[in-house]
Amino acid sequence: MNFVEKIKILQNYYKSGNFEKVIQGCKTLNKKFPNNSFILNLFGMALQGLNKHQKAIDLFESAITADSLNVAAMNNLANSLKHIEQFVESEKMYKKILDINPNYLYVYNNYANLKNILNDVEGAIELYKKAVDLSKKSKINPIGFLVHLATANHSLNKKKETLDDINEILKFDPDNVSAHKILSSIYKYSKEDKKTMSHLTEMESIIRKNGLDENQKAAIAYAIGKAYDDLKDPKQAIKFISLGGQSYKKNNKSNINEEINMMREIINTFKDINLNKSNNFFSKKKIIFICGMPRSGTTLTEQIISSHKKVYGAGELTFLNNIIFNNFVDQNGLNKQKIIDYQNSMNNLVNDQYFEKLSLFNIEEQTITDKATINFKLIGFIKIFFPNSKIIYCKRNPQDNCLSIYKNYFQSMQMNWSHDEKDISNYYNNHNYIMNFWLSKIPDLIYIMKYEKIVSDRENEIKKILKFCDLEWDENCLSHHKNTKTSIKTASISQARQSVYSSSVNSHERYKPYLKEMFNNLI
Repeated sequence: MNFVEKIKILQNYYKSGNFEKVIQGCKTLNKKFPNNSFILNLFGMALQGLNKHQKAIDLFESAITADSLNVAAMNNLANSLKHIEQFVESEKMYKKILDINPNYLYVYNNYANLKNILNDVEGAIELYKKAVDLSKKSKINPIGFLVHLATANHSLNKKKETLDDINEILKFDPDNVSAHKILSSIYKYSKEDKKTMSHLTEMESIIRKNGLDENQKAAIAYAIGKAYDDLKDPKQAIKFISLGGQSYKKNNKSNINEEINMMREIINTFKDINLNKSNNFFSKKKIIFICGMPRSGTTLTEQIISSHKKVYGAGELTFLNNIIFNNFVDQNGLNKQKIIDYQNSMNNLVNDQYFEKLSLFNIEEQTITDKATINFKLIGFIKIFFPNSKIIYCKRNPQDNCLSIYKNYFQSMQMNWSHDEKDISNYYNNHNYIMNFWLSKIPDLIYIMKYEKIVSDRENEIKKILKFCDLEWDENCLSHHKNTKTSIKTASISQARQSVYSSSVNSHERYKPYLKEMFNNLI
C-alpha cells in the first residue's frame, strides 16, 4: 500500500470519528516520513477531535514549521487556541491566514466564531457574509455559513435579516433542520395563523422522512414539540419532546453523576473554608454574577440590568469555570489547600485572569454582567476572589423550571443531563442543596430573584435589584425587551425579547399527567 492510499484510509477514519485509529496511523507514518506537514496536521486534527487541544497545538506548530504556508494547519491551530481561550493568539493566526490567502474560505467562519465569543456579533456577521459570498463564488454549498449568519442575526433580534437568511437556506435545502429550528423559535404557533400551522405540517413531514441522523431528529422533534406547546396541546408536545430526548441520548451519554459528584465535592471543600475572608487585590470594575438553574430567569434578569446605561451585558461567559478548573482541579479533584493559599496571597490569580480575558471585549462600563448559570456552583470562589462583586440567584417554581428545561433542546455536553426526566429533577435537587449551603454561609452576598415576583410586580422588583447592585434607577430597565446592545445566544432568546408575561407561571399544571417521574422526584 503506497503513501497516498494510507492517507486516504486515515482520512476516512477521521471522517467517521475514529480518531484513535488516525493517531495510531499518523504515529507510524511520522516515523517513516518525519516533518511531513500534511501528516502532522492530520495527527493534530485527530487530537483536536478528542479535545486534546494542547497536544494538538504542538503538532500544528510543527506542521507550520515544516511548511510555513500550510494555512490548513494555521486554521486548525487558531481553532485550538480559541478553544483553550488563548483569544489574542488565535486572532493573530486568523489574520495571518487572511494575509497569506484571503480566499481561504473556512477562516472566515472560524474567525467569526471567535468574534461571537468576544461579543463582537456585528463583526461576526460581516465575516459570515464574506464566507457566504466566497462559497457561492467558489461553487461550494453555503448552507453551513448561512445557518451561522442566521443565528448571529437572530441573537441581535434582527428578525428581517434572520428570515432572509432562512429563506435563502431553504432555497438550497427545503428540509434543512437548522433553518426550521430557528424558524420555530421565531414563530408563535396558533390555529388561526395559517402560516405557522403550515410550518408545523412541514416539520412533521420532515421528521417522517428517512435519512435524518439522530441529532437532526432531535432538533426537529424539539421544534415540533415547541409548536404544540404554543398550541397548548401538552400530549402532542410531550410526544415530540420525548422523541427528541431519546434521539439525543442515542449519541450522548448523560453526565448527571459527574455533575452531582462535583456539587458534593464543592460543598465538602468549602464547608471548612472561612468565606468571610477574601483576597484583597481585585479590579475596580464590578461583576454582577447572575446564576441559577437554566431557564430560571437568568437571561431576563441580565436583559433588565444590562439595559441600564452604566452596565455592559457580557452574556454567558465560560471564563470563571475554566479558570477554576485550570488552576484548582488536579487528579485528586479540587485542591482545598491551593484555594486557601490564593485566598491569603498578595496576588489574585482568578481575578487577574478573568479580567485579562474580559479586556478583549473593550468594555468602557465599570459594571458588567456575567450570566453563566453554572456559576451557582462557584459562589465560594466568587466570594473569595471577587469581593466587590454582586451575586443574583434566579429562582423559579421547581416544576415550571424543570419543565422548561425538558422542553428545550440543549446541545452543550455540560447539559447532557437535560434530556431525561429523572436526571433533570436530580440535578435540580442537588442544585437546591448547594444553594442552601451557600445561603447558610454567606446570605448577605446573594440576592434571590424570584421569577414569579418579577412577573407580578415588575417595577418594584427591578428597583430592588438595581438597589442591591448599587445602581441608580434607570427607566431603560423597564424596556429591557427592546435591549439589543446585549446579544442573546441561549434558548431564552425569543422570550427575553418580549415584555414580561405571566403565561409561563404555573405552566407545569397541564403537563402533570405526562411528567410524573420528573415532578414526583423533586424534593
